[in-house]
Amino acid sequence: MSALVRAAPVATSAKIGRTAAACLKLEIATYPKPGLVSPVDSGAHDDMDAALMDRSADALAPFLTALAEAGAAGAGMDRLRAIGIAAEAAMMAATGGINTHRGAIFGMGLLCAAAGFRARYAVPQTLGAIVAHRWGAEILRGPVALHSHGSTVARRHATGGARAEAAAGFPSLYRIALPALIEGRCLAAGEEARRVHALMALIVGVADTNLLYRGGAEGLAFAQAEARAFLAAGSVAAANWRPRAIAIHAAFTARRLSPGGCADLLAMALFAEALAA
Repeated sequence: MSALVRAAPVATSAKIGRTAAACLKLEIATYPKPGLVSPVDSGAHDDMDAALMDRSADALAPFLTALAEAGAAGAGMDRLRAIGIAAEAAMMAATGGINTHRGAIFGMGLLCAAAGFRARYAVPQTLGAIVAHRWGAEILRGPVALHSHGSTVARRHATGGARAEAAAGFPSLYRIALPALIEGRCLAAGEEARRVHALMALIVGVADTNLLYRGGAEGLAFAQAEARAFLAAGSVAAANWRPRAIAIHAAFTARRLSPGGCADLLAMALFAEALAA
């Protein structure tokens, strides 16, 4: 899988979809991740495990391909949204009604559409810039799921959430995640270690609506303080980084905290990196 994700920039819609699904699986496979599902344990999620999430990623692959095809065809947000709704239905069917990747369908789906558009028209822009320019206004004008976790948090804590992030071209992806992946490779040998480093950097820099939903402002502050301390102590360059990260994972799990938005951004960063951003 790693070989696929590190391949040269892809062009066809099918390859875009496969690469996106592979990046979702790389995020799942990473350990230790604070409060998140991995092959080692389920973290703060009693209703899912890594095998379930892998099935979800596999179920989404054809829809990620369809989103790339729609982007190549110049589709508007209404068409992308329709494919996303079908993808969510397939996810629910594959997982028995468990929401494993709703946030990733939105974020990764938009990046796939942008990748299809860029491959078709050879636009010299990042995927994030294409999303902002082509669909940003429609994203902000689009329907809001009133009872979703993200919408609840947006009302309660006055945060923009995933919609604002996407409409702006995913600034957290380009300002935090991608630089952290590069930095992580310099800090330590091993792909998994650099993914852990990037995730910790995202937890520090992103007001994750999943953390806010589960723990409120206090939970977000705790999560960011733990991740910040990990980075300040040398991150994955420190000799004891793995047991320290495992301890943070246990602390998040005990508090039922899960930075799911940051996990989505990590997978999206791997995808953008694979397609040369």
